[in-house]
Amino acid sequence: MDKKIWIAVMSCLAAPALAEEAVPVIEVEAALPVDSTSATLTAENGVRPTPSDGGEWILEVPGVSGIRMGAKGVDPVIRGQKYNQLNVLLDGAFVYGGCANRMDPPTVFADAAGYDAVTVIKGVQSLLYGSGGSGGTVLFERSEPVFEAGRTFTGRAGGGYRSNGEARDGFIDLAGGREQAFARGIVSAREANPYKDGDGNEVHSGYRNRTGALTLGTRTAGGRLLRLDVDVTRGRDILYAGAPMDAPREESNVYKLRMDMPAAGAVENLRAEIYRSDVYHEMDNYSLRPAGMMWMRVASDSDTRGGRLLGDIGVGEGTLTLGLDVQNTDRDSTRYSSMTATVPTASQSFLWPGTELRQTGLFAEYNAALGKASRYTASLRLDHVTADATRAAETPASGMSPNALYTAYYGITAESKTENNLGALLRMEHDPSSRTTVFWGLSRTVRTADASERYMAGNNMTTSKRWIGNPDLNPEVHRQLDLGANWRGRRTRASFSLYYDGVQDYILRDRAHGQAGILQSDNAAIYRNVDARLYGFDAEATRQWSAHWRSRFTLAYVNATNTTDDRPIAQTPPPEATASLDYEKERWMLGMKVRATLKQTRVEDDPLVDSGLDAGRTPGFAVWNIYGRWQAAPNTEVKFGIDNLFDRLYAEHLNKPNAYDPGANQVNAPGRSYWARVVVKF
Repeated sequence: MDKKIWIAVMSCLAAPALAEEAVPVIEVEAALPVDSTSATLTAENGVRPTPSDGGEWILEVPGVSGIRMGAKGVDPVIRGQKYNQLNVLLDGAFVYGGCANRMDPPTVFADAAGYDAVTVIKGVQSLLYGSGGSGGTVLFERSEPVFEAGRTFTGRAGGGYRSNGEARDGFIDLAGGREQAFARGIVSAREANPYKDGDGNEVHSGYRNRTGALTLGTRTAGGRLLRLDVDVTRGRDILYAGAPMDAPREESNVYKLRMDMPAAGAVENLRAEIYRSDVYHEMDNYSLRPAGMMWMRVASDSDTRGGRLLGDIGVGEGTLTLGLDVQNTDRDSTRYSSMTATVPTASQSFLWPGTELRQTGLFAEYNAALGKASRYTASLRLDHVTADATRAAETPASGMSPNALYTAYYGITAESKTENNLGALLRMEHDPSSRTTVFWGLSRTVRTADASERYMAGNNMTTSKRWIGNPDLNPEVHRQLDLGANWRGRRTRASFSLYYDGVQDYILRDRAHGQAGILQSDNAAIYRNVDARLYGFDAEATRQWSAHWRSRFTLAYVNATNTTDDRPIAQTPPPEATASLDYEKERWMLGMKVRATLKQTRVEDDPLVDSGLDAGRTPGFAVWNIYGRWQAAPNTEVKFGIDNLFDRLYAEHLNKPNAYDPGANQVNAPGRSYWARVVVKF
C-alpha cells in the first residue's frame, strides 16, 4: 500500500480536529453506535448506490468481504468463512440457490427494496438461528407496516441510476390497513449492462431482475399476530465474467407463514414459523456469449421446506428460550452437452444427483444478569442430520455415474448417512464502568457438509476439470474463543474483538494429489477433511470532531491455515481498513471514504501442487468514494456520489472457483461510476 495514501487520509481526517479545538465537548453516544461484532443496516442509514442484491448490501459492514463474478451474485465472507459456514435467513426462511457454482447464493434473493433491515452478526453469539453458523449470521428482516394516527395507508417509491454499466432500478412499497389487519406489497425492477473496469475494459456482466413481495397479516386485541409472506424473484440474462456459463433464467418462490403470541400459559413470546422455498436455475455457455466447441447447459432445482417453534419461559432472574427447528432441502442438477451447435439434451453429469439433506434441531438458550453490571448467555443445541443421494447409481447418457466417480476417488459409494451434532455456547458481558463493556465467548458449533461438498459429481474427459464430492465427509467442528471491548466516550467510540477458531475436520476443497484417503493424483477437484486454525480481529472507531464533522475508522484481519498440511487456506481476504470523513447539516451531508487492502501473499494458486483456488497473489489497493445526501423536502430524499473516484484498476482477492477449468478467475471491479438515488415517502 502506498504510504502517501495513508498520509493523505490521516491529514484529511485530522483537519476538522485542528479547526474545531475550541468547540465544546459534545455528547454523541446515541448518534454513533459502534460494535465490531455486529451491525444493522437499513434503507435509511446508508449512503450508497442501490445494491444489486443482499450480498452487495452487506459489504457496507466493516470486515465483510464478497466474492464477485460480475455485477450481481456477490457471495459474502465473514471472518474468512463463507458459503454454508454462514447462516443466512430471509425473514426467517433458509433459501438455497440452484447453481452448484453459487452464481445465486442466498443473498441474491434478498432484494434491498424488499427488506427493511439486515443484521450481520459476526462469529457465534446465539444458537437460535440454525446449526453451524461458525462464521456468522445474516438476518434480512421485513417489518409489519406502522400507520400514523388517523391514517390507513402509507408508502414509499424511488429509483436510482449508476453510470458505469447503466445500472438502473425502481421500486414501490405500499401498505394499507389498520392495527387489526394489514397488507403490504413491494415490487422492484433493476437492470444493468456490462460495466467497465479502471482501464476502460468492458467486463462481461449484466442482468435483468424483477421481484415482488406480499405481506398479509392480522392482529387480535390480545396481541396475537398471524402473518403470511410471499416472495417472488425473476432473473433473466444474467452475465458472469468469472464463470464459464451465464444464467438466462433464474427464479425463486418463497412462502412463509408465521404466528406470534405474547403469552400461552407459562410460555411468553411464543413464535411458530413454517416456510417453503423453490428455486430454479438454468445456465449455459451459448445463449448469452459466443459458444465454444461443446455446447453445455445445466438445469437445477433447489427446494427447501422448514420451520421452527420457540418460546420464552421465565426461570429465576433470566429467560430460557426453548425451541425446535426443521430444515429439509432437496437439490437436483443435471448438466447436458452437445458436440454440435444445438441445444443439448443428452445428460453428461448429475452435478447434484437427487441430494436430500434433513436436519432437525433442538435448542435451549438462557439469558440472565449477574448483578447490575454483568450478563451472560448459555446455550445448547442438538441437531440430527441425515443425508442421501437418490440418483447416485444412475449413469448419464455419456460419462460415469456419481457412484463410479466416488469409488474412483474415495473408494466408496453414496450411502445414507446420519449425524448427531452437539453445539454449545457460553458468552459473558461485563460493564467495568458506565462507558466500557468487555465481553468473551466460548462456543462449539458443528456444520454438516452441503450438497456440493458431499455429492457433487461433475465428470469430464480432462481429469483436471472434474469436480467430485465426498460422501464420507465428517462434519466440521468449530471451537471458538472471542473476546473484546466496547468503549463509549463523549466524542469518541471504539470497539475491538479478537477471535480464535480451532477446527476439527474442516471441509477443504482441494485437488487430487494422492493425499490420505484420495485414490487419484490427477488434479481433479475433490473434498477432504483436515484440521484448521483461523484467527484474527475486527476493530472500529468513530470520532465526532465537532457538531458537524465526524469520522469512522475500521480495520479487519484474518489468518486461515490448514494445519494438517501446514498450508494457507485459499480464498482468505487480505487485511482491510477504511476511513471516512462526513460533514453533516440539518438537511444535507457530504462525505468521503477510502477503503484500502494490503496485498495477499498467503495463497494457493498452483493446482499441480495445491488447491489452485486463488487466482494468484493480489496487490494492495485503495479506492476513494465521495457521497452526499440532500433532504429536498420533508418526504423526499436524494442521495448521490462517485464511486472509485480516481478510476482505479483493481480486483478483489476473493474469486469464485471455476468448476470447468483448472484456473481460478478474478473479475476486475468497476471503474469510476456516478450515481444518484431518489426516495419519496407518502
